[in-house]
Amino acid sequence: MRIAVPNKGRLHEPTIDLLERAGLHLENGADRQLYADTVDPDVSVLFARAADIPEYIADGAADMGITGYDQVQEAQVEDVAELLDLEFGTCRLVLAAPEDGEIETVDDLAGKTVATEFPNVTREFFAERGLEPTVVEVSGATELTPHVEISDAIVDITSTGTTLKMNRLAVVEEVLSSSVRLFAREDVREESKVEEVRTALASVKQAEGKRYLMMNVPEERLDDVRDVIPGMGGPTVMDIANGGGEKVAVHAVVNEGDVFETITDVKQAGASDILVTEIERLVE
Repeated sequence: MRIAVPNKGRLHEPTIDLLERAGLHLENGADRQLYADTVDPDVSVLFARAADIPEYIADGAADMGITGYDQVQEAQVEDVAELLDLEFGTCRLVLAAPEDGEIETVDDLAGKTVATEFPNVTREFFAERGLEPTVVEVSGATELTPHVEISDAIVDITSTGTTLKMNRLAVVEEVLSSSVRLFAREDVREESKVEEVRTALASVKQAEGKRYLMMNVPEERLDDVRDVIPGMGGPTVMDIANGGGEKVAVHAVVNEGDVFETITDVKQAGASDILVTEIERLVE
């Protein structure tokens, strides 16, 4: 089973980090290498341009891929299924035009020119609104094109909007919202190894922002402690090994933002020996 991942750029390091945290450690992934094995002999990694990954999946060069939703939409490939939103690389594809210019709405682009690195998504966006502006494909510096009379507006990726503001461009409308996601070819999406990879990655995402609490609680105060723990499905209660006297061990998963208040509450309710640890993976 081969997974295509971005070979460079802002998506490369977070993707590799996610694979490592999911237990798919790369064994020979040197720089400029096209392939890398993982600790799982049935899973290897293919390094490719983020924009090429949808085609790699569709053509069978890879079975799965990690890339932006915007790249899959632009590639317009068939038989590529989304398996999991990995929730990083979040951005928006927006229609933008010069501030204080004549372009204020989408309809103002009728008969005008739009520059973009996403011509397919752009044409589809306008077609849904019954418009056919001239779409000019560029390979970079899209935000400069309105200022050098190449286009009247642009469709471009933005995360914070800072680059648009620096170039005196205002958002007219959002075209689509994107994030990095796990994709697979339709004919392999039900295979066990694909599900293993999806589950491993999902377990890392589910563990983010969570903490594991362990504490000892007098049995007569157990209900009081239970009432103040905002756990996932309630805490786990266990007998203490080697005899715990009148105490039991209570374990719970809580949101990181609730830890401070929860520790105070459970201590007041009678808990002691409270331990908080990070969670690497959480399989629900």
